[in-house]
Amino acid sequence: MTLFGIALEPHWWWLILALLLAIAEILVPGVFLIWIGGAALVTGILSLLFGLPAPAEFVVFAVGAIGAVWIGRRWLVAHPIESDDPKLNDRGARLLGKQVVVTHAIVGGEGKVRVGDSDWLASGPDAPVGARVTVVGAQGSRLKVDVAGD
Repeated sequence: MTLFGIALEPHWWWLILALLLAIAEILVPGVFLIWIGGAALVTGILSLLFGLPAPAEFVVFAVGAIGAVWIGRRWLVAHPIESDDPKLNDRGARLLGKQVVVTHAIVGGEGKVRVGDSDWLASGPDAPVGARVTVVGAQGSRLKVDVAGD
């Protein structure tokens, strides 16, 4: 096969694929493409050393990719990535303990509260408009509130 008019042996295609997957992992991090890139690298090296036929290359790549992803997942479970802000994408959890103001009276256990510049659905004990309540939980986009303790 050729690339820009240059004839390339099959192992070079695997090595180029490994490089492209490594670059893609850097640009779009997800701790996934790097494992498949590793399988492509191993396939390219084995193809270079042993001159594998094309079907064997694809089998080595498939087995290597499955094995690398499996090993990678096991490693990540055993060594989880610590976040500086574990509640970053859980807005409801970030609001726990925060005092908010009732904007639509909580009647029959349902109403709305003001959080920043938006209103959130709220459930909790009855409270009039303007009352201060404390966020004690979140279920989806509904905040669970209780009477604010000063």
